[in-house]
Amino acid sequence: MPKPHLLQLTPYPEADQTPLDAAFIVHRYFDAPDQPALLATVGPLVDAIATNGGRGVSAAILAACPRVQIVAVYGVGYDAVDLAPCRARGIRVTNTPDVLTDDVADLAVAMMLALARGIVAADANVRSGAWAATGGPPLRHRVSGARAGILGLGRIGTAIAQRCAAFGMPIAYSARRPKDVPADWAYVPDPVALAAQSDHLFVALAATAETRHVVGPAVLRALGPAGRLINISRAANIDESALLDALEAQTIAGAALDVFEGEPNVNSRFLPLRNVLLQPHHGSATVETRAAMGQLMRDNLTAHFAGLPLPSAVV
Repeated sequence: MPKPHLLQLTPYPEADQTPLDAAFIVHRYFDAPDQPALLATVGPLVDAIATNGGRGVSAAILAACPRVQIVAVYGVGYDAVDLAPCRARGIRVTNTPDVLTDDVADLAVAMMLALARGIVAADANVRSGAWAATGGPPLRHRVSGARAGILGLGRIGTAIAQRCAAFGMPIAYSARRPKDVPADWAYVPDPVALAAQSDHLFVALAATAETRHVVGPAVLRALGPAGRLINISRAANIDESALLDALEAQTIAGAALDVFEGEPNVNSRFLPLRNVLLQPHHGSATVETRAAMGQLMRDNLTAHFAGLPLPSAVV
């Protein structure tokens, strides 16, 4: 059986690249000197597309690949994939859930701790010699016992809540409907009401048209001058301009962000702010999780071309 043609939109670790090259005829769109020319040449041959959550797949690329059967996303988010033509043409779409849940939840809690306790500034205080010269940094804030709000209680949101509960934090959450969770986790369907009763508001929603800018001026006002925002979901879930206004005016205590509009190019307004922790979209960036993500992506491709059920289909 001839190898299927794979259009690869993004680079992958060598541990994934080598088996992909062995199983497919790989067309490396991401490093082609003339991407439109490559697409025009190989598009009619493409059977599968491999991408990541940030890059996704546009309608234009899908249109240039009339025989594509499957889009395999290396990542849990698939909001950057144009799903309408996929559904219309019967193109399967897969992602890599579950395998990154713990790492993303770990980072979310680490960001909460770093923000509340000023860990980055404290490190700089020691390195600069300021500790020896003038003393330590100002007092920060306790996390244990503070109120955690989880906006979006899917796999990752649930894992964050479990970690926060271990710190003795009261848990409240928003979701489409109440979940089967511990009895002392409060269901608060309105995001504004959730923010009003949260000291640390975690955003763990999948990004959809309905959730775009769900964290906007009203939620930020409700979070208030003692509240902190932690986003490990998608940038589109937050009105970044409204967040910057709130951080600059100090109408919220701070924010910890792993995702940004236009990343990796971050709005320069963030850079001088002392009340924001900036991370380079690396929630799943551990050796162990990236290996599992690559394996699951490849398992989806292998299953499709073997005529087997897909391990993690979303369309």
